[in-house]
Amino acid sequence: MKIQVEQLTLSQQNTQDTDYVGAVVVFLCTITLVVWQPGGMGIGWSALGGAALALFTGVTVPKNIVTIFSIIWDATLTFVSLIVISLLLDECGFFHWTAILLAKAARGKVVILFPLLILLGALVSAFFANDGTALILTPIVLKILNSLNMEYSERRAFIMSVGFIADTSSLPLMISNLVNIVSASYFSLSFGSYAKVMIFVDIISVLASLIALWIYFFRDLPKSYDATVLPSPMAVVVDKVVFYLVFPVLFLLLIADFVTTLYGVPVGAITAFGAVILLLAALRVYNRFQGRVIPVLKVLRNAPWHVVLFSIGMYLVVYGLRNAGVTYQISRFLTILSSHGIIVSSLGTGFLSAVVSAIMNNLPSVLIVAISIHQSNQANVHPTSYLGMIYANVVGCDLGPKFTPIGSLATLLWLHVLAQNDLYISWWDYCRVGFILTVPVLTVTLVALGGWLLVIK
Repeated sequence: MKIQVEQLTLSQQNTQDTDYVGAVVVFLCTITLVVWQPGGMGIGWSALGGAALALFTGVTVPKNIVTIFSIIWDATLTFVSLIVISLLLDECGFFHWTAILLAKAARGKVVILFPLLILLGALVSAFFANDGTALILTPIVLKILNSLNMEYSERRAFIMSVGFIADTSSLPLMISNLVNIVSASYFSLSFGSYAKVMIFVDIISVLASLIALWIYFFRDLPKSYDATVLPSPMAVVVDKVVFYLVFPVLFLLLIADFVTTLYGVPVGAITAFGAVILLLAALRVYNRFQGRVIPVLKVLRNAPWHVVLFSIGMYLVVYGLRNAGVTYQISRFLTILSSHGIIVSSLGTGFLSAVVSAIMNNLPSVLIVAISIHQSNQANVHPTSYLGMIYANVVGCDLGPKFTPIGSLATLLWLHVLAQNDLYISWWDYCRVGFILTVPVLTVTLVALGGWLLVIK
């Protein structure tokens, strides 16, 4: 989607258009509401409350709503469509089938099962977004681990690893993470041009993650397991019509994403089309609605409609920071980084985005840093360094949430899913493990990004 980026440009002269302190206070209040969710208030209404406060105080103005909508509508539609597809695949038994297939293929050897599950998580994140791995694959893996009678420490090692790879492998495609879509839309990157850079970077991130996870958790992992207790893979498939449609639909969607974006067709429209095809199959429209197996209404109810409200509200609040000049100050720092070459600028931008994401959530963070990067380009930043900072922002916002539980909404929901399955991970434990694992993986990935850009440019 082409964004009129010049609408988002902020010159140094108008950095005082709104109150700096007021914008920061509104932002902090909104983040507090989103994380705390008092009285069961959902994240969508919390973010909308912050947006209303921003409009009331003059931190943002009504015309900003149109600009924000032009940035987020494609990303939000893609995200909701992917989750609907993921929920349908979960209900038909596709993910359960895949996990059992891998567990049997490993033939009772954990040294084979562990990397297979990591690679499965990476594939699910690539095609169904990181939320699909964290929220749908996690309970399925837990169910299999319980069937194998694994101890708490052994289950914890597997689940922490699946949760980690959900984010660190969400780089390759625009559809792999909501963050990717927002950044690609803002800078008018096509599906193909984005993939050209990030598929290689994602491979490095996955390999680095696999090595780091194995080194950290191998003492907790069992040596073997009894695969004979698991059911036949096809025994867990509930809806075979949807199941057999999965691969052809996903293949056609992937091809369509590469081709149609060259002609300006939004990724969200393509993804929504795929979701509609699977919904019609699940409804048995071709059979006059007879023989339905999947509870389609339940799937639609469980779709993350609150993300639509969250996106509009949160980004409107973040735009207030832009109006107050916060992004201009960040852009000055990025301009200094860019003068030291692509490796330094990639590392600096990536770690900046990661830290900001860990503190204030990666969705607002990606837009804050993206606006700052665009503003830094006014200082005649070298084109390669500029491109490096664009992609480093994505890497930082994708991997940065592993530092803290509040870094992404998926992580908070992931912890809730674990608690429902009697597997509790404290915030301190999460932050400790996250810091130890994320720093080396993020460093390697950012260096790989800088080096890869030098090669292809």
